Amino acid sequence: MIEARHLRVLRAVAGTGSFSAAARELGCTQPAVSQQMKALEQSAGTPLLIRTGREMRLTQAGEALVRHAAGILAGLTAAEEEVAAIAGLRAGRVRLVSFPSGSSTLVPTALAAMRAAHPGTRISLVEAEPPRSVEMLREGDCDLALAFRYGGGAAGAAAEWEDLVVTPLLTDRLVGLVPEGHRLAGVERVGMAELAEEPWIAGCPRCRRHLVEVCEGAGFTPRIDFATDDYPAVVGLVGAGLGVAVLPELAVESVRAKGVSTLAVEPAVEREVVALTLPDLARVPAVAATLGELVRAAAR
Repeated sequence: MIEARHLRVLRAVAGTGSFSAAARELGCTQPAVSQQMKALEQSAGTPLLIRTGREMRLTQAGEALVRHAAGILAGLTAAEEEVAAIAGLRAGRVRLVSFPSGSSTLVPTALAAMRAAHPGTRISLVEAEPPRSVEMLREGDCDLALAFRYGGGAAGAAAEWEDLVVTPLLTDRLVGLVPEGHRLAGVERVGMAELAEEPWIAGCPRCRRHLVEVCEGAGFTPRIDFATDDYPAVVGLVGAGLGVAVLPELAVESVRAKGVSTLAVEPAVEREVVALTLPDLARVPAVAATLGELVRAAAR
């Protein structure tokens, strides 16, 4: 019989590449990892790892088991959390991952409400942009992921998330940012084509790709002089007169926009902000309650 603890060890070994690194990640000894791997191979009835000198790689059977481990462990986590929650959310854990502008706007309100209503539920937060946050959810490293997609749920994005429970939270419109002394500062709205000759400051990789697509749709390719995942850095670079940018309203809301002027851009560019979870985890009361608070925070 394959045990969950052995699957966790296998995932750690596969992810780190060695017994010693896996032991450090799991907080146990290297001999303990070796013994559990030996027990797992005995249960499986076939080798799962090939050791050649210092190198270690998975066999075909090992790769198959690692591939299934995330779903198995997620199901076990869902079962454990649901049992604990039967007592009325006096216990439980929710691991939340969010992109930065969601962390500074939607998440604080939702988590404060959760703490007030269910003080026994522990909620942790880490930051990651999609698609990494979605990968973390599928790999069993979080229970809820805040993510976004452009184009109002385009077919590609819908297919990307078809195995997940998708809860729409809000539509986040992108706004233009120009330095205060810019020729367009104070203008209420502007067409993207009017910014064709400007130097650009771009954001996260997904936002960067979408910026290029929008600009090309307006008839030009943006000259991106600077790119950064840090929204305050984008605002600071624009404020220093080094270029223009478009940012989601959530991002502008979370940053002190000093030295910049905001303006609406045409055509309207929007992203859909959603909460994602796995079907099994969606039935866990602590996860469902956190999801409900995120929906309420987004409606404010």
